[in-house]
Amino acid sequence: MNDKAALEQLQHINELNEEEKGILLKLIETFVSKKRFKDYLQKNIAAL
Repeated sequence: MNDKAALEQLQHINELNEEEKGILLKLIETFVSKKRFKDYLQKNIAAL
């Protein structure tokens, strides 16, 4: 994603109501946590 597209998306997100923003942030946190957990497992399994 280029910077212009990301900025545009953030501007649209900023226009959402508080409940919608909260839901979106929880979704993002879920995907980030999933990625971190997957990376952690791969690193530690490789170390075995």
